[in-house]
Amino acid sequence: MDAKAMEGTDRARALETFVAVVEGGSFSAAGRRLNLTPSAVSRLIDRIEARLGVRLLLRSTRALILTAEGRAYLQAARRILADLDDVEQQIADQGHPQGRLRISAALSHGRLCVVPLLGEFAQLYPHILVDMALSDAIVDVSGGQADVAIRFGPLADSSLTARKLGETGRVIVASPDYLARRGIPQAPEDLHHHNCLNFNFRRAEPVWPFRREGHDFALSVKGSIEANNGETLGQLAAQGVGITRVGRFSVGPELQSGALVPILEAFNPGDVEQIHAVFVGGTNVPARVRVFVDFLVEKLR
Repeated sequence: MDAKAMEGTDRARALETFVAVVEGGSFSAAGRRLNLTPSAVSRLIDRIEARLGVRLLLRSTRALILTAEGRAYLQAARRILADLDDVEQQIADQGHPQGRLRISAALSHGRLCVVPLLGEFAQLYPHILVDMALSDAIVDVSGGQADVAIRFGPLADSSLTARKLGETGRVIVASPDYLARRGIPQAPEDLHHHNCLNFNFRRAEPVWPFRREGHDFALSVKGSIEANNGETLGQLAAQGVGITRVGRFSVGPELQSGALVPILEAFNPGDVEQIHAVFVGGTNVPARVRVFVDFLVEKLR
């Protein structure tokens, strides 16, 4: 090891020693933590103070007291050591991504589209602990409430990085039993005579969009039940309770089995919602976040 490398190692050791002394409250406590003798710890502190030309600690028989310069040095030492830990972790993660990965997804999409993929991801990356939260609440990714969040629709302006996972269209569906009892709507206006199951999100009024001969319009609908996710609405529709308009992904199995059938497709406006994974980007994205987002892009697109 050359002189400069040795000096860098010694200074990192000195920073670690100084922090240990302050946190332990004595040279002997720091020595036990670092496997050094109290006299070796004292010599390291003396060398730091000699190099800086200031007193960092006032020593007495009962306590060690930080000077103003000592408080500033402690703050800087902790920051530098934390940065070193982060860099080493990132380098180590390149070969073996690891750590807790907190994922936030909407109830229906998460249960139907994301959760079925987690077993395969866990096999690929056994050192990552997947922490999955399903909720239609919007979590604060920038504030540290999740590492990756899956979002639908237009994205608000933010500092987050977004990767597109796909998009989903919407479809109006009902069960064959319901349509046999109540009749098949032939035009959007016929829905005024049907039980239309809707979302309970805040909006000016519950309207469904349509397109007729190239012209878009919206129609107010009413029904006996509202819910906060498309999977629940689809389940109710499959039970013959009423008609609903939801994302295709949330009723895919029911459409395939025939438990639900699409109606009024000639008036479908073709509106789609884009689906993104959002996360804190930049040059220091943890490997566990990067590999998970890449995995979602590959599987969901």
